[in-house]
Amino acid sequence: MLVIIGFIVVIVAVLGGFVLEGGVLLVLFQPAEFIIIGGAALGSLLVSAPPELMKKILSKVLNTFKPVKKKIDRKYYLLLLRLMHDLFQLVRVKGVLGLDEHIESPQNSDIFKRYPDIMNNKKVVDFLTDTLRLMAIGNVSSHSLENVMDVDADTQREEGLKPGMLLQKIGDSLPGLGIVAAVLGIIITMKAIDGPPEEIGHKVGAALVGTFLGILLAYGFVQPLATNIDLEHEEECQVYDVIKAGVCAFANDLHPLYALEFSRRTISTSQRPSFLEMEKFLKEPVPDSVTENTGDSTVEGAAVQGAGA
Repeated sequence: MLVIIGFIVVIVAVLGGFVLEGGVLLVLFQPAEFIIIGGAALGSLLVSAPPELMKKILSKVLNTFKPVKKKIDRKYYLLLLRLMHDLFQLVRVKGVLGLDEHIESPQNSDIFKRYPDIMNNKKVVDFLTDTLRLMAIGNVSSHSLENVMDVDADTQREEGLKPGMLLQKIGDSLPGLGIVAAVLGIIITMKAIDGPPEEIGHKVGAALVGTFLGILLAYGFVQPLATNIDLEHEEECQVYDVIKAGVCAFANDLHPLYALEFSRRTISTSQRPSFLEMEKFLKEPVPDSVTENTGDSTVEGAAVQGAGA
């Protein structure tokens, strides 16, 4: 929603200032310039991006306009910390072999089903379960575990940066495409150089609109949109760092609550819950609706007992 508001502010500020200076809005309506710049930009994007990446770009752009609730917030991190705490407590009670039934089929796990918000993000679930699977296999040092998670997280980051990167490149090219449109307009003007001054002035004005559109689209729309996509992706990737910090700490034989403190400190300060807030959340009972779905209170009791230890 803020993206739409921001674009409206850009349009109102630019066109409003133009009108206040005595400009006529109709002069800016040059369909040919839009076709040249927009068509060339779209063609460049098609040349640059393979079909799979084009789908990701389209999906990311559309998502920025949806008035959806923020996916990763303080509550999301509290749920993630609680999920990790439940799994760590399970290891303390049953050993690493107790993880098998939960990590092999998370969608059927009594623990994972308690956290539908986490389960909705398959990449996060895979990152956590694949790492815990290595712990269950055994003979893996915490240092090796950290290296594996770093490799996975880096891969996720690099893949997620591609849509924003390509949009940024298209944004960088728009001023140049605006100049192309302007040059074509000047060429047309030269053909009518012996015409009346009014006609020449109209054609020169139309040519300059091309440069104006290229610069405005680049710095007022496309590049801010690419930045928005990159920042959202960075927030999503921070979840991997939170998981890595907690799992590595627990692999070094720290108490689950102490291991979660490593995770909590990794969360950005704008979303980070306090230690007391985290501890209180860990002690809260699982909601009735979730308990009915799982029918399992063993690990829940261990989690509460461990949180108060």
